[in-house]
Amino acid sequence: MLKKLIPAGIAALLAANLLSGFQKGDAAKGKELFEQCGVCHNADSDEKKMGPGLKGLFKKAKLASGKPVNEANVKAIVNSGGNGMPAYESILSDEEKAHVMAYLKTL
Repeated sequence: MLKKLIPAGIAALLAANLLSGFQKGDAAKGKELFEQCGVCHNADSDEKKMGPGLKGLFKKAKLASGKPVNEANVKAIVNSGGNGMPAYESILSDEEKAHVMAYLKTL
């Protein structure tokens, strides 16, 4: 009996981890969280402030790195930071990052 429960438990954990990576964000909450990002990034323009302007980010084909614009690649930048931007991997929860992604998609 225990041998049957272990694979089922592992499958449930894997499913939960996969689903947590695809959280649906709330754009209004993301806008509030973005206020701290607005010090360096324009939300209403694609003009560079300290960091790149983010208006129309998810309408672009590629990021400055040449990678395609998609949630995974944008989230990777948010998580790792770089070029003066702090890494937000341990600063923002997965839920908060989902909210920010939802907001960025509205720009």
